[in-house]
Amino acid sequence: MTVLTMPAQPQQDSKLRPVPWHRMVWVTWRQHRATLLSVPAVLGVVALYLLIAGLKIHHDYAALAACRPASSGACQQLDKEFTNTDWTISNTTLILMNFAPALIGAFAGAPVLGRELETGTFRYAWTQGMRRERQTVVKLVLLGVVLAAIAGALGELFAWFFQPALQNAGMNVLAALVFGTRGLAFAVWTLAAFAIGAFLGMLFRRVVPAIAATLGVYFGLDILTWLFLRKQYPVALVTSNSGLFSGASTPSSPWMLSTWYAGPGGKPASQSVVDQVLSLFPHNGAPVVKESLAQAFAQHGITEWWRYVPVSRFWPMQFFEAGWLLILSALLIAGTIWLVRRRAA
Repeated sequence: MTVLTMPAQPQQDSKLRPVPWHRMVWVTWRQHRATLLSVPAVLGVVALYLLIAGLKIHHDYAALAACRPASSGACQQLDKEFTNTDWTISNTTLILMNFAPALIGAFAGAPVLGRELETGTFRYAWTQGMRRERQTVVKLVLLGVVLAAIAGALGELFAWFFQPALQNAGMNVLAALVFGTRGLAFAVWTLAAFAIGAFLGMLFRRVVPAIAATLGVYFGLDILTWLFLRKQYPVALVTSNSGLFSGASTPSSPWMLSTWYAGPGGKPASQSVVDQVLSLFPHNGAPVVKESLAQAFAQHGITEWWRYVPVSRFWPMQFFEAGWLLILSALLIAGTIWLVRRRAA
């Protein structure tokens, strides 16, 4: 009997054509239809809730805004009801919306490759006439685009839903919890979370550890952006006009980043002189008129400066945030493909 030996890794027949991209999309749909159906279904339920609750909140706010005189008992009762019910609902939903990209990324992104590696099914899935790298590209791009598109639509619906609460509370769209839930930011944060989940799923080859790591990395990046990165976008302005920061907070109030004191010629002011001027004003919690404080500093040749972002710079900030998040997502996807090539053999 003659024993025939075959190579462990058969060479690819050069006459075979690559599987068409549309066939690979169909395979991706077959493999991940649960994700492509369940995530939009859940977000659809959320959208329905936002629509129904938003109609009620808009109606209640319209009644409150039209009530005259504002000091009457009826108007005060409307304001109390809006604060106790509509604002509570809106604020709770706002907090949950900030968690949504992380949850989508963790539970939709981490299992994309992590489950196949954990169960060993990748040995079959990656030998069906399609190069593993091409399969990975199709999976990540298709799922990422679908999730980002749905998240973008949901973010626009939430922006409409939250508008009455935004007006009533005097908040603006630059607030830390508000900025990332609308515009381009919500969609690209969802895409970035998905890319993080897919990369960590490939890195750990286990779904549960990848989910936990995705949540940790996402919230770490979110906090870093909130505390540092967003303040560095080149959209801030500098002014010595204290009137911009006087009065109660409104939806058009600027976001103040920092303040400092300068002496003659723009040099840093002496801290002892600054403390001397500040000591002239009450420290018992009584409000200080900024104009009076500015006049007192001017008498000593000191000017107080503010670095701030006006609400009109909302969209430039959105584009800057979307830009670096898209770059990060692309790098994570490239890293995932590299891991597929290097570690899944």
